[in-house]
Amino acid sequence: MARGTITDASVRAIRHGLADLPADATRIGVLRRPPSRARAVVDETMPELGLPDDLLASMRDAAAEMRLQGLCDEGAHNAAWERVGVGEAYRTHLETDADARDALAALDDRVAAGESLVLVCVENTETKRCHRTILRAALEGAES
Repeated sequence: MARGTITDASVRAIRHGLADLPADATRIGVLRRPPSRARAVVDETMPELGLPDDLLASMRDAAAEMRLQGLCDEGAHNAAWERVGVGEAYRTHLETDADARDALAALDDRVAAGESLVLVCVENTETKRCHRTILRAALEGAES
């Protein structure tokens, strides 16, 4: 059997019909605490693959500080991502947290069995960094 595909999309792109997604793909929400607008566009959620609460809080605090320094929302978000080291911290989370490892392995098994998946989060990766690109790379066996 052929391996399934892995794509990703933002909640907004899905809600507004802007995401070009495989028709048969399962939409997986990968937010720690998905808002209702996210739950409305996914087939299931895997909060254990969202950013850990402490990392998300550090990111939000740093972004708020950057906005006070005059950066736009996207600029503040991306600068905070770098300052906090979100990419490295999230990769470590995927490797060391038992629930995240189990969820990642379950998704990998599903893709290996031919299921196509869409990883869904709120960020638009054309303008903001998002953990789902790291998650997608982990599932594809690559570094992001």
